[in-house]
Amino acid sequence: MPQIKTYQEDSIPSPRQRLWQDFSSNPFSLIGLWTVAAFIIIAIWGPWLAPYPAQQQDPLAILLPPSWDISGTVEHFLGTDDLGRDIFSLILHGASLTFGMALLVVAASLSIGFLIGSLSGMMKGLKSSILSHLLDVLLSIPSLLMAILVVAIKGPGLSNVFWAVGIALTPLFVRSIHQAVHEERQKEYVIAAKLDGANTLQIFWYVIMPNVWEKLIIQTTLAISTAILEIAAMGFLNLGAQAPSPEWGSLLSQGYDDLLTAPWTMAIPGFAILISVFAINLVGDGLRSALAPIRH
Repeated sequence: MPQIKTYQEDSIPSPRQRLWQDFSSNPFSLIGLWTVAAFIIIAIWGPWLAPYPAQQQDPLAILLPPSWDISGTVEHFLGTDDLGRDIFSLILHGASLTFGMALLVVAASLSIGFLIGSLSGMMKGLKSSILSHLLDVLLSIPSLLMAILVVAIKGPGLSNVFWAVGIALTPLFVRSIHQAVHEERQKEYVIAAKLDGANTLQIFWYVIMPNVWEKLIIQTTLAISTAILEIAAMGFLNLGAQAPSPEWGSLLSQGYDDLLTAPWTMAIPGFAILISVFAINLVGDGLRSALAPIRH
């Protein structure tokens, strides 16, 4: 016989449950989340989902318009380029080179920036001041310009773009984490934790970091958007992926000559870049709004 509950008990959600409830209450955040998840799946499984190989050419279907056009066909849903390659397949193959690489670059930059920024933020005196001024000098150079300088030294190529964008984004993470940790370390609740006997590691992880995650998430989402745009920009400038690579920025460069006669060759890769950046920003904004009530 089931036990009869005389009083109704209100279950208190955990911080993770509250975070998901606040995040999922915003429909735009959910749209961005599912879009980002779809891009991640495409970046991993794109070559197997694509109906055609990336470099397969059809001489009978050169500059074929998308299927919704009168002259289009269902076999080439998003049309073809000037080499007869299926644009839909190129987009799926190129997702790992643009979106996937952006995630890897940001993960590497975040790991290095978190380590350096955390250590420097917990420092005092001359060491912290020197690093702060050094970061100000590095941040005075735009990240895209720094990436171009690195590629100019190492040479064009997709592998060099990884290092170039990573080197350009790392100072952003170092500066953001350094500034946030340094500001929080001087507040009264940190002094109270020290008086309670907490050591430096406990103060950093359990006292300071809960108040830094919001800023770190915002910086991470901005960095992913920046990385996507910079990888695509390098490809468009022929400094990154080289033709006939299906990288989205390189596809923009390859379709530039056919802009007037076949605008879909540039519009579709550009739309893929736009949607990916927009979805990342929606997720970042939703996480920022969901984390704010938890933090306060």
